[in-house]
Amino acid sequence: MDEDEYVRRFSELVELEREEQMRFHEEEMRRLSGKEREERGRAYLMMRGRSEGLGLGGKYLVKFKKKNSTQLPESEIEVGDLVIVSPRGRAPWDKRNPTGTVSAKTSYSITVAFDDPFPRSFLRENLRIDLFVNDITFRRMLEALNHFKKISDDKKRKILGDRPPEFDKGIDLEFLNEKLNESQREAVLKSLQARDFFLIHGPPGTGKTMTSVEVIAQIVRKGGKVLASADSNVAVDNLVEYLDRIGLEVVRIGHPARIIPSLRRRSLDYIVQEDLEYKKVIKLRDEAYGIKEKMQRHVLPEMKWRRGLGDDEIIRLAREGRTTRGIPKEKIQGMKRWIDLKRKADELFSQARRIEEGIIKRIIERADVICTTNSTAGSEILGGKRFDVAVIDEATQATEPSTLIPLLKADRFIMAGDHMQLPPTVINEEAARKGLSMSMFERLLHVHGDKIRVMLEVQYRMNEEIAEFSNNEFYGGRLKADESVKDHTLADLIDADLSEEDIKPLIFIDTAGKDGFSERRRKGSTSIENPGEARLVREIVKHMLELGMKPVEIAVISPYEDQVALIRRMVQVDGLEIKTVDGFQGREKEIVIVSFVRSNRSGDIGFLRDLRRLNVSLTRAKRKLILIGDSETLRSDGCYRNLIDLVKRRNGYRKLG
Repeated sequence: MDEDEYVRRFSELVELEREEQMRFHEEEMRRLSGKEREERGRAYLMMRGRSEGLGLGGKYLVKFKKKNSTQLPESEIEVGDLVIVSPRGRAPWDKRNPTGTVSAKTSYSITVAFDDPFPRSFLRENLRIDLFVNDITFRRMLEALNHFKKISDDKKRKILGDRPPEFDKGIDLEFLNEKLNESQREAVLKSLQARDFFLIHGPPGTGKTMTSVEVIAQIVRKGGKVLASADSNVAVDNLVEYLDRIGLEVVRIGHPARIIPSLRRRSLDYIVQEDLEYKKVIKLRDEAYGIKEKMQRHVLPEMKWRRGLGDDEIIRLAREGRTTRGIPKEKIQGMKRWIDLKRKADELFSQARRIEEGIIKRIIERADVICTTNSTAGSEILGGKRFDVAVIDEATQATEPSTLIPLLKADRFIMAGDHMQLPPTVINEEAARKGLSMSMFERLLHVHGDKIRVMLEVQYRMNEEIAEFSNNEFYGGRLKADESVKDHTLADLIDADLSEEDIKPLIFIDTAGKDGFSERRRKGSTSIENPGEARLVREIVKHMLELGMKPVEIAVISPYEDQVALIRRMVQVDGLEIKTVDGFQGREKEIVIVSFVRSNRSGDIGFLRDLRRLNVSLTRAKRKLILIGDSETLRSDGCYRNLIDLVKRRNGYRKLG
């Protein structure tokens, strides 16, 4: 397709997804009770707020706890998410409700950062907090698509697939990380030779982020400036942590609330506030806020007193001691004093902003690497800033318009990801069907082939038996387990006699034909749950804890939201993660328990047929993977049939008695 069709098509798809996201949350808030939203992990009920003063970036912080100070339920609401807060008696979708960003979360509280002061009348209220949507991301995607038209014809043609990308023939390279394996070294070399773009294909546990960090370090070593980004805040923080560890001058840009506490010293807001010149900013703003307090003593020039008069007219009348349009003289004098004070406060705020902008510009220019989410790469802070290279991690989880935001700010780009895992999340079916759910990584690989890719071939996460099926099914058998993980089991962690069953890395528990293990759909829900599997999960978790495993070493995952909500209600263990498969992508634990849920006579497995979801499910566990499912239902799909057969050959199949 040509550039006009490209921009038009993706702009339409972004608008479709934007509308669907807004509709999804609003419709769910209307359709489900607050209790049901809380059970799904998308709301907190019976909350009370307490002001925590000003935080980084001048945000107003409010800490929320349950009214009875009990532990918060398991939730999707995480640090960095946008939430909407509604008081009792007001619908959560009401436009008057304040929205803010979650800045901190504990087992008993969440702290939310607001741009404006939080209403005092709300603080003691019975409040509801709902997960919401941030519209700015969609606007930045559309801006990036419009910017695409303005780049060079050569770059456009290569991105669209009409021209082959170019490479330098040879470069001198001394690796900084001597522990990189052969495939990682090849990926670094090819990335640095690429004049246009390159793909680092990193299957689960193969160290693609470490490889990307070596690429970044090599570019900085040669004097280059790098923009490093990813679609999620978690992935960006992962990059920052690696880069910080090797001593690069890295600046993390983004809402302070979205940055994990241990890395906030690398955040732009923190670095700005540490600058000696920032004391002037504080002084000017304090003075301006003092003037704003004085303004409250004078007449606010609202319409009933202004009566169509402009500020300059009010000032002139006050100086002349005159009145007009029936406005009392004292009101005109009071409005003049209010306007004078406002103009003085505005000028102080402007001075503070100019000084702060100068500090920010200096910090960004000094940095070796700027780290940010794809979306924030399009913020005003980086407006007009160019980079030598953009490195985009977890690129296969980002839509193409999202990826465009950072890559258009650089002369060339490197993407790291794995298209054999879950694609970008797109909830509008039409947008997904028409291509929004295909990442740019996957599209470029499709049009340009293996000449722009190196696949990393050594995995450092899974016991070889756990990795075997995914290796053969999705990666052509090319993955090798490093010696450090090849044979590791729970026996390495637990100082006690374990049974062969406990040590066995891969187990499939077959529930076929057992009473109480059929799937069911709750009234009004589009998801599915399986109470029998949830009860079995509870028993397994209890057993693992009794062996001596810590809750933080265990995860329970399921493809279905209703099953996740059900398990959360039945298994309430502090520190134990219970998430959807999609929500656990990129994560790992020593033990992972998977509940497949589907159990019916028709052999319908629904969206389990997306085998990338299966791949993610099977590749999260390090030492023990326990699969729970109905073999008769799952075997309707050939891939699941092969999985069950392999587990049987490895003596890990267990028929529920």
